[in-house]
Amino acid sequence: MPSRLLIGVSARIYYPGSAGMPLGGVWTKTLHYLEQSVAHWVLSGGAMAVMVPAVDADSIVKRSDLDLHDYAAALDGLVLQGGNDVAPESYGEAPLHDDWHGDRVRDRYEMELIRAFVAAGKPVFGICRGLQLLNVTYGGTLLQDIPTQRPGALHHRVPGKYEHHHHVVEFVPGTHLASLYPDVSHATANSIHHQGIKDLASDFVVEARCPEDGMIEAVRRRGPGFVAGVQWHPEFHDPGDPVTLGDTPILHDFLAAARQARR
Repeated sequence: MPSRLLIGVSARIYYPGSAGMPLGGVWTKTLHYLEQSVAHWVLSGGAMAVMVPAVDADSIVKRSDLDLHDYAAALDGLVLQGGNDVAPESYGEAPLHDDWHGDRVRDRYEMELIRAFVAAGKPVFGICRGLQLLNVTYGGTLLQDIPTQRPGALHHRVPGKYEHHHHVVEFVPGTHLASLYPDVSHATANSIHHQGIKDLASDFVVEARCPEDGMIEAVRRRGPGFVAGVQWHPEFHDPGDPVTLGDTPILHDFLAAARQARR
């Protein structure tokens, strides 16, 4: 067995014909990709990042040919990348707007990945969309669009600013996440999402909120094992920025759970 941890990362998916993209060449193909910042975040902890490909109805490889439990057995943990919206159908709703139809193919693939890694006793950590999908996988629901469904809420996404848009998050005292930052009650984190948790899954606890509007910013599943997520993107943290929340305790905590699972 390799000495370095092998951390699986779920794939982002590009579909041919996506708005604003070129029409020829590789853009005529379905692409599974790993965002560099997520890979570097995992690598910065001394682990190796391994992207886990998805399989859909148009793939040469069929679902019956691939068992994601094999990936869960071979790898030490799973990180769920951010990306496209979670499809409302995944939590029993219809899209309120055409722009919010989400990615049902990716939802099904990542839900299967989550269940496989949890069944194998391996830690799962969700980033942004990943937090939302964890909530949905275990029976929770989402706000399809925060400005529409919570018009008094803070702006959690500002077009053109991407990870340079920030707001304050507040740790819930007594939670595991709060224990990673013992001298911090409030912190500044990036915010790049227009969807968020509406109904929290019954097996989950809230570990952080936005104090200005109460939106859930971090969750963890009760009981044994490691299933947790944050709404912000820790992989975008600039180590030279003293203002925004440092991501190192979160990464090291996840990797420690992966080492324990390997043992």
